[in-house]
Amino acid sequence: MRVQAVYHVAPQSVAIQEIDLPAPRAGELLIKALCSAISPGTESLIFRGGVPANLPKDTRIGGLEGDFGYPFRYGYALVGEVAAVGADGDRDWLGQRVFAYHPHQNYAVVDKEDCLVLPEDVPAERALFLANMESALNLVFDAAPLPGERIMVFGQGIVGLLTTAILSRFPLGELITAEPLGFRRQKSTEMGAALAINPTVGRELAALKDCLFYDGADGLDAAIEVSGNASALNQAIELTGFSGRIVIGSWYGESAAPLEFGSHFHRQRIRLISSQVSTIDPQLSGRWNKKRRLDLAWEWLAEIRPERLITHHFAPSACQEAFELVESKQAGVLQPIFEYI
Repeated sequence: MRVQAVYHVAPQSVAIQEIDLPAPRAGELLIKALCSAISPGTESLIFRGGVPANLPKDTRIGGLEGDFGYPFRYGYALVGEVAAVGADGDRDWLGQRVFAYHPHQNYAVVDKEDCLVLPEDVPAERALFLANMESALNLVFDAAPLPGERIMVFGQGIVGLLTTAILSRFPLGELITAEPLGFRRQKSTEMGAALAINPTVGRELAALKDCLFYDGADGLDAAIEVSGNASALNQAIELTGFSGRIVIGSWYGESAAPLEFGSHFHRQRIRLISSQVSTIDPQLSGRWNKKRRLDLAWEWLAEIRPERLITHHFAPSACQEAFELVESKQAGVLQPIFEYI
């Protein structure tokens, strides 16, 4: 059958293309899409052309083949209904609502092992945040917060806001966030941050530093960097105290900034921790696996109800407008989604 998919065709250019979709084989399901979410972080970086063309895509995500050479598809949050099953398929799948890590298209064939059935009480739009919730939980796992600690999250996009919401449930000493966009700072305090600063305003950063190191205090215990801006890592280093830790969840692509590994970084013995959702910290893998983390993500979706962060709805045919809006970072733009009729 012929289906419609969103393709990146050049830097800052996306378009609908028709492709042939084979019938589902044994072990596969045909999904009729209901909605899919644009990642404001990763997909904005890709839309700008900020990823090396020869970089292989994550083949653990269904539908992601090859590299980032044009044209290509990308996306990892699609919710739909099972419309058909493969030859040996269990017909009980038919009509089930499922989540799939798959690019934006109106129909998709997905291995049934990669389809996650939505709990009956979970709206489709809430399920779109499953992948980002997993990322947020993984960041918190890697940060390993302790009661009374002072923690700061740099970047209040979707993953940053979800991370803030989770951390706000911990008995921390202080939870601070940094975000240049005012409407995101407002959302940040709504999600539980005690203070949200603008890191591009020097006096705000300086005042925070004075407070964190005032009268013998020793800065942040931990920072989580999910701004997508490499220069934020320097700010995190500047504010982190002795033996503190910085969890880096941003994907910077080809963007770069000079890192300030001067005397403060070395004398303070600051630890940099790489965090990526496709794996779990080996120190936790004796007790935690992806299924257990996924089950926890469903629970946190019910707790936080992140569908309230959806700000714009688009038909896939308006994909260029949707991606340009995400890239513009206009006031009020947080989580756009595609709706399929």
